[in-house]
Amino acid sequence: MTLKVGVVGIGNIGTIHAKVYKEHAKTELVAVCDIIKEKADAAAVKYGCRAFYSVQDMLSSGIHLDACSMATKGEENGGEHYQPTMELLAANIPVLGEKPISNRIDEGERMVALAKERQLPFAVNLNHRFTPAALRAKEWVEEGRLGQLHMINMKMWINNPVETSPWFHLRALHPHSFDVIRYFCGDVKRVAAFMMKGEGRKIWSNAQVMLEFENGAIGNLVGSYDAGASYGLERCEVVGSKGRFVLDDACELLTFYPRHSIATESYTYLGGMRNFNETFKSRISDWIEQLDAKVPYDQINGSGEEALKAQTIIEAAIRSFETSSIVEL
Repeated sequence: MTLKVGVVGIGNIGTIHAKVYKEHAKTELVAVCDIIKEKADAAAVKYGCRAFYSVQDMLSSGIHLDACSMATKGEENGGEHYQPTMELLAANIPVLGEKPISNRIDEGERMVALAKERQLPFAVNLNHRFTPAALRAKEWVEEGRLGQLHMINMKMWINNPVETSPWFHLRALHPHSFDVIRYFCGDVKRVAAFMMKGEGRKIWSNAQVMLEFENGAIGNLVGSYDAGASYGLERCEVVGSKGRFVLDDACELLTFYPRHSIATESYTYLGGMRNFNETFKSRISDWIEQLDAKVPYDQINGSGEEALKAQTIIEAAIRSFETSSIVEL
């Protein structure tokens, strides 16, 4: 059955969602929605679907929607996620939101609670873990190839000169980092953070966040909005009692290092994924396949609940820095 889908918020990221839906064999893009009429109209012409200028107008039109992507933006890239997501969920429409789930924890909690109450699939575009390389690394962890998990070192940095709020760097970029960290090492127990403003910056554009996990492992995040193009996007290193792996740039190079041998195992562009931009198609396609297979709402990959847990770690890091204390989750 072809799923009839819509995209709310048709900026840069929403356009990526629309393109994936348009090209996927199991979806038909039937609606685009944006409060900027010119954007909605242009996208409707481009993708051959109906244009709407508010979620309420779209819902009251009677158009059938099996699911929607919600890709609005707002302050810290998450300030406008709450209302349209709640309107879609209240209309019993499954939602794939953009990160962060919200820049307010209470709003994220209400979105997750409504999806759970309605038993609706609700996920967030945490695309960094939806790569063949990340999946292979996850299999190594679950198979015990690393042994007991000891530590994780995560680095994610880009050049972003935007300075719209003091915590823009933490809230807008690192939902990805903490989701990847949780994906490999589980729930976080305690958080401590240090931050600094880069040269000429007004926001906290550099961060070091230390973590203790429920399973006893320890780790840290190095994050920055003051990086250069030559720095690479990210590096994730997970170390266990039997070995370690290093995953570079989400999908490009994965290497396993056994503890008691010098024979390493490397994969370049595993599964044919060549760069980060391809992760969107991989993540959105996983969402489509799970909807098509009618996977239960509480088994959806990259769920709203997982996104909320990542956002909770971010807020704990901010609280730790503000209070010079270790914060318990």
